[in-house]
Amino acid sequence: MKKYIIPFFVISILLLSGCENYLDKNPLDQISSSTFWKSKTDFDMALTANYGLNTTGAPWDNPPGGIWSYLLPNWDCITDNCFGQHNNFNSKAIASGDISSTTGGYISLVYSLSYQAIARGNIFLKELSAYNGTDFPDADKKRAEAEIRFLRAYYYFQLYSFYGDVPLVLEPLTLETQEQAKVPAAQILAQVITDLDFAIANLNTVPYFQNTGHVTKSTAQALKARVLIYDAYGNNGTPNIEKLTQVRDLCLQVIPQYSLSPVFESVFQDKGQSTNTEIIYSVNYLAPDNVPTYAADLIYGDWIVVSPLQSFVNSFECTDGLPWGVSPLTDTANPFSNRDPRLAKTVFVDHPDWGGGNIHLPTNSRPTGYGLKKFLVPENTPYGYTTLSQQNSVVLRLGEVLLMYAEAQNEIAGPDASVYQVITDLRARVDMPPYPAGLSKAEMRERIRKERRIELAFEGLRYFDLKRWHIAGEVLNNVTDGMLPYKWEDKFYHWPLPQNEIDKNHGVLVQNPDYK
Repeated sequence: MKKYIIPFFVISILLLSGCENYLDKNPLDQISSSTFWKSKTDFDMALTANYGLNTTGAPWDNPPGGIWSYLLPNWDCITDNCFGQHNNFNSKAIASGDISSTTGGYISLVYSLSYQAIARGNIFLKELSAYNGTDFPDADKKRAEAEIRFLRAYYYFQLYSFYGDVPLVLEPLTLETQEQAKVPAAQILAQVITDLDFAIANLNTVPYFQNTGHVTKSTAQALKARVLIYDAYGNNGTPNIEKLTQVRDLCLQVIPQYSLSPVFESVFQDKGQSTNTEIIYSVNYLAPDNVPTYAADLIYGDWIVVSPLQSFVNSFECTDGLPWGVSPLTDTANPFSNRDPRLAKTVFVDHPDWGGGNIHLPTNSRPTGYGLKKFLVPENTPYGYTTLSQQNSVVLRLGEVLLMYAEAQNEIAGPDASVYQVITDLRARVDMPPYPAGLSKAEMRERIRKERRIELAFEGLRYFDLKRWHIAGEVLNNVTDGMLPYKWEDKFYHWPLPQNEIDKNHGVLVQNPDYK
């Protein structure tokens, strides 16, 4: 069942409940902090509101939104995967190395939206601990706390991975406590792990696809694996075997509960998503109530907000498992012929063509010659404002967990049979051959990294991968088909704190060292 996102006034209440009352009396026809938090139903609504942060909105809206939901593909516009012709979230400046405390876009939004979400969660937790109503059993309260702490961990992980040292806020702020100093990044990471461990211990144990859109134990385990695999390469890209062992063990607990969808594209299309056995966590939508005005079909299928680069297209193998250009199956006149089927399921040339005359002619141009097909729904053609898609935005899925397992186990023990098996399973669903036997650890490492680029393309993970492997400079400074000059400096491993946040903290919040 898809979750309805409750009206904005309820979300506003969650924020206002930590502030002083502006009026002595509340209007009788409105909900306020003094009349809310009076029943389990109120907490259920507030929990849904916490899930609903950033589901809608667009880069040009005020406030902007969607960066961790239906606009996840736009993150690849600051990588070697694609070009963002509309410069959403200032992706052009970031890709070309124009990163400062006043750049805006992602640089400021990750910070502000994360803390908005954390603030709502902290208010929820405070009110939950104070509530003694008999309609809310202790077991249900603990599960609700676990869901909020999962969400808080997700947002603190964003802050940790992009900025490093940031303020750690675990209680609702008041006028007296609103100016917060940074704490070391290690303390932020420790809190992320603490929250996820609480979630793992207290969430429902059923798979996500059986839990009506609420996160479960396996969801928290998968996120913890993602957090640890990010942290496992330290400051220089050297794998930490102890941390990777934790990643492997978490993946082994998640994998048996899920199965790969037989059809690759069905993971991302609305039909059947609610019971899809591959999805471990998604941001859920339901038309027409909470679908963004600028839905995936419109922005990717018609506006071509994301335009894949030629080098990304070239990274797809031929059907014999050999690189395009090396394989005897290479067809330069028909470059999509004899290719890994995921290419045609991820990218379109000129216009989306679903066969049988079901095509869409985009309004905007394709600056690289390519568009993004992965998140389009064929039944919605022609794409426009009247055909807003309601597919869920997949945040965690089994495909990623299998690749995390393979990566971790390869670093721990080399390319053993289990590493080959999970990769074979992933490739078999699109009829791609297994990897050749006898690969070294280094060879398998490169294969797995390439497989992640193909399998998880435009799911918001490529920038994350380049950073954690510490190859961002090597890759991004060598992009030659990016439609703009790419530039990476090592200081970009941590972004600057937004200048407006520094300014309003009156010297308490200090800028990151490389940006002073």
